[in-house]
Amino acid sequence: MAEGLDLDAMLERFRVRAEAVKKRNLPPVGGEERKLFIAQAQADYQDFAMIGDAEASLDDGILTLTIDLRPPAGHG
Repeated sequence: MAEGLDLDAMLERFRVRAEAVKKRNLPPVGGEERKLFIAQAQADYQDFAMIGDAEASLDDGILTLTIDLRPPAGHG
């Protein structure tokens, strides 16, 4: 499976998914269900965006995603 893995395409799919979550319509729910939906959308966006921003490498069949969580220079 690793031989045909296009890392750039995989990361792009995660970036697209992150954007799709941002544009996701809020279903007609209220109260606790609304809060749960919003919390799940925030978690989905964060997860997809972090992977989409990762540096990916494939070495000897091992996929490594490096995600720099440090604040940008000058912010911290």
